[in-house]
Amino acid sequence: MPRASSTPQPARSRAAQRIARSFPPDQWRTLMRLPAEVMIATINALPSDRRRTVPVGLAGLDAIAAGRGFDSDLVRAVVAAIYAEPEGPQAAEPALDQQQVLAECRRAAAILREYADPGDAAVYRHWARQVAVRVCAAADANGDPIAAPAQGLLDELAAVLS
Repeated sequence: MPRASSTPQPARSRAAQRIARSFPPDQWRTLMRLPAEVMIATINALPSDRRRTVPVGLAGLDAIAAGRGFDSDLVRAVVAAIYAEPEGPQAAEPALDQQQVLAECRRAAAILREYADPGDAAVYRHWARQVAVRVCAAADANGDPIAAPAQGLLDELAAVLS
């Protein structure tokens, strides 16, 4: 459940609803699910001793919620839709592996090319990458280098979402 301070206000504005309706429903769901899927894939790419900590999970959730402050109607609409869901941001069950998440990123990039304003699409792709970056930063807060599997995922996300 998101913290009250993370919940965007208002949860679903008319602009957010209008933007959501400009995408086919299954494609809109892809855009809504992707940030949480990226968060989970990144957490799973971390070494086990850094993976399951409160700061790591909160960093991912905070990165998703941070989208509400981005200069993109699309990203703000996606965040509003995520937090309007009864359970808040969470990945599809069961959690996808890294290759599946990268495939979802490619799908999201194609959806954005087809339906989104190029500026909004660029901001969304940046936001999705930032979720992974912030998870890694929280896991490596003591100055340790990013673990090779997590760095590999960051590199692949940058390539797929550029």
